[in-house]
Amino acid sequence: MEAKMEKDQEKETPKVTSELLKSRSGEFDLESILFLKLRRLAIYDLGCIGECLNLERLDLSNNNLTHLGPLASLKQLAVLNLSANRVSSLEPLGSCDGLQSLNVAGNLLISVDSLQCLVGLRKLESLRLRDPVSNLSNPMCTTGAYRATILDVLPTVKVIDGERINGQGSDLYQLCKDIDSSLKRFLSNGPAEMNGGAKPWLEEGYWDLKPAQSTIIEEAYKQFNDVLQECKELSKRADDTIEQAERALDIRNDPDSYVF
Repeated sequence: MEAKMEKDQEKETPKVTSELLKSRSGEFDLESILFLKLRRLAIYDLGCIGECLNLERLDLSNNNLTHLGPLASLKQLAVLNLSANRVSSLEPLGSCDGLQSLNVAGNLLISVDSLQCLVGLRKLESLRLRDPVSNLSNPMCTTGAYRATILDVLPTVKVIDGERINGQGSDLYQLCKDIDSSLKRFLSNGPAEMNGGAKPWLEEGYWDLKPAQSTIIEEAYKQFNDVLQECKELSKRADDTIEQAERALDIRNDPDSYVF
């Protein structure tokens, strides 16, 4: 019985072969493959995937991977999805110089030390270790401060778990997050008394048009009217031309005539 179960398990955990890669990509040459999706195939061995030297985007999510050795040769790889596997070491990815986005949510990464091997990846900007929507995480995510620690190790990373941490837009994101938290507290506790009464968010006259804005709008309105007048004149000329043509051909008075 156990032998049969082991045999069935072997059938369900395939190894990546050139035939599999070619059939999935539609390419005859492995070096011609740029995008590859190998999701939910119960893959446990990456086999010859390292021969896809020009691969740029790779999706290996929801498999049985534990070792990533063959990925070390993929220097052009920019986007890699390894979510929902059994990976405990990212060491081979330290050689993927072009890596920009990495998703390893739902694996076995115990501590931030597992990310030390990524320090040399200067292009890495997005890193996902946790995905609440899919209920995927890593052991290291149990510590609330893991994101701050990641930034100490990988200062080039701008997005962690789908949230912009630094770089352009991070301040706006944090502001929206703070406002959202404040609104939730307000709704849960009920409206509180405010000293001096409620004050408007914006100063009086904030939405009034400034002189420069008014001039721009007036000029745009004038240009719109000019274009509209030209269109009306062109339409009138077209109607006159059609009417003249109809009279010349006497279409209206000839019931046997057809307009093509």
